[in-house]
Amino acid sequence: MATNKTVQGGVLELLALCKKNLIRSDEAFIKKAFEFAAVAHSDESRQSSEPYMTHPLAVAKILADEIPFDDVSIVCALLHDVVENNKDYSIEMIKKTFGPEVAVIVDGLTKVQNLFKGTDIDQSENYRKLLMSITKDVRVMIVKFADRLHNMRTLEFLPPDKRKRIAQETLEIYAPLAHRFGLGKVKWELEDLAFKELNRQAYDNLKRKINAKRNEREDFVSEFIKPLEEKLKETSYEFEISGRAKHLYSIYRKMIKRNKPFEEIFDLFAVRIIVDSADPYSCYAALGIVNGSYNPIQERFKDYIAIPKANNYQSLHTTVYGPSGRPIEVQIRTRKMHEISEQGVAAHWRYKEGSTGKDAAIDQYVNWIRELLDNSGGDELRKNIIENFRLNLYTQEIYIFTPKGELKRLPVNATPVDFAFSIHTAVGFHCIGAKVNGRIVPLDTVLHSGDQVEVITSKNQNPNRNWLKFVQTHKAKQDIKKWLNKEEDDVINKGKDIWEKKLRKLRLTYSHEDLLKFVHDNKFDNTRQFFKEIGQGKVDIDELLRLSGDKEKKSKEIQMEFQDFAKYARATGGSMLVDGDKSNVMFSYAKCCNPIPGDPAIGFITTGEGVKIHRKSCKNLLDISKKEPDKIVSIQWPEAEGTSFIVGLHVFGEDSPGILNDVAQSIVTFQNTNIKAINIDTNDSFFEGTVTLFVRDIEHLSRIIERLKKIKGMSKVSRLES
Repeated sequence: MATNKTVQGGVLELLALCKKNLIRSDEAFIKKAFEFAAVAHSDESRQSSEPYMTHPLAVAKILADEIPFDDVSIVCALLHDVVENNKDYSIEMIKKTFGPEVAVIVDGLTKVQNLFKGTDIDQSENYRKLLMSITKDVRVMIVKFADRLHNMRTLEFLPPDKRKRIAQETLEIYAPLAHRFGLGKVKWELEDLAFKELNRQAYDNLKRKINAKRNEREDFVSEFIKPLEEKLKETSYEFEISGRAKHLYSIYRKMIKRNKPFEEIFDLFAVRIIVDSADPYSCYAALGIVNGSYNPIQERFKDYIAIPKANNYQSLHTTVYGPSGRPIEVQIRTRKMHEISEQGVAAHWRYKEGSTGKDAAIDQYVNWIRELLDNSGGDELRKNIIENFRLNLYTQEIYIFTPKGELKRLPVNATPVDFAFSIHTAVGFHCIGAKVNGRIVPLDTVLHSGDQVEVITSKNQNPNRNWLKFVQTHKAKQDIKKWLNKEEDDVINKGKDIWEKKLRKLRLTYSHEDLLKFVHDNKFDNTRQFFKEIGQGKVDIDELLRLSGDKEKKSKEIQMEFQDFAKYARATGGSMLVDGDKSNVMFSYAKCCNPIPGDPAIGFITTGEGVKIHRKSCKNLLDISKKEPDKIVSIQWPEAEGTSFIVGLHVFGEDSPGILNDVAQSIVTFQNTNIKAINIDTNDSFFEGTVTLFVRDIEHLSRIIERLKKIKGMSKVSRLES
């Protein structure tokens, strides 16, 4: 096996980091994975021209140092691209060599590679595979975070279009997903790296302005911290206090959200107090010191210790007026809380000390994913899974209490219906009203943190489409849609049953093609809409069948009229000219375009049927002429009535006395035009008919049509065609 010195040195550094930071570290196991991956990637290199093995090694180092988990995640990091990059390696091979636990994670990571390829439904299915992989083992996502972090750190080696795509994916999916898993430090770096790629000018400008104020900021923080340090030293707690600038993308988002320039954003940094104590009450003691030293802003206090965030983040947040009256945020937490705020699920994994049993805190990170999967069954719902996934990542929360004091987390602007569905799907379905803090309120009332909500139900109540206008939670939306879809399916099945019974009674048979034609002829979008309206009692089937029969009869009459006309028109005049000569060659008329005298036409020599005459605009002719251009011959219609040719017109409009005379007079009074035949019928105040006449050329025909269209009540004049 040939690897360069950098890679060999890297594995020694990796093993040292594992020994230092991991709860358990099987050195032989990690070495085996490294050697296996090095062979698999031996012929590959990265865009930076480095050996490909430098990438999985770097990902493993991130997991050993920045998001320390366990040796299994390190092994999976080393192996994560083996199956994806090399067809000679399979998941089964990984399973035989490293065991089922590693195989499950590597399989999940392999599926994640194709997230952004294919159609919307393909992408949605890939998201489902990603989410299902996470529910099987949370380490799938942890390794993927490390992989994405290293890719973002080395983004400059990729082509510009690929850089933009990866940065956009990172900002939309991976950064908020890291937030959901409690990986605060990873989230901040991913956001800033994506921001740097997607809006370099704004990034550089913001960074320059923050650096320019660094000395001023440090002096302000030092002045702010000094009295706090003195009072904290008087307590029995060990503590760490420091000021930190907020990350660039966070500041940029505040500028956009508040529509203010950088100079008017004052909360650019925060002071953090970390208490070295296992007792959370030590944080409240520190809070008392802060509020005793500076005036607090009441509405800016948040207690995330009593009520942690969904990602298990715990801390006290208070904003006070510091020196010169400038507001400054102070965050107070224990050492364990701090580790969880930055490393989330990874910190919880370490705190369970390598136990292989179930852990409620770790399960909490993936419970929302299970709920998302449970509520995305059919294709229509699956198509929306990407958008719903994104919406569920960064949702701001409010805290609502049941009548018994149980806490429920809901998104901002949630309503009693959202609350009802969060209790149970059946409660949501039959929710008819709610009491908020003892008062009966409408179902679309916006709830606020601290509200106590009691749901009122009725067995006669069911969801209605209007609820979708105000509910906020993914679960409520999907459950309501499922109910409405089922309700619609019941109506459609009822309509289909009525239709089939009617056909049996009338002894009619409709094939699938017949039904589709019938549905479209009667202006329905599809059979679902047709059956739905029957089920709702909006359609009179007997009337539709009668009208359809009339239309079919009329269509056959018009078709027969055209055939009679075409037969007569083609028989007028002398012989057909083929390539400029009178010819007795056998010829026939193409049914695909039904040419008649006066149409620009052309011939195609066939076997057995002589010359087949097509219109020049015929699509079939265009196709066959490309294949056999030597079989094309020119065609000239025989002249009729001197230099005239025969034309058939279809007329339709509102009936009135003397309409037949008006049509005839409009034609014969123009340049002595000769009418061959005229036939007009009336029905229900409308007239419809055909006129056969002789015209000299297309211009003559156009003028006749213009005159006919000016007749009062005339709606349509068109050339008679098949």
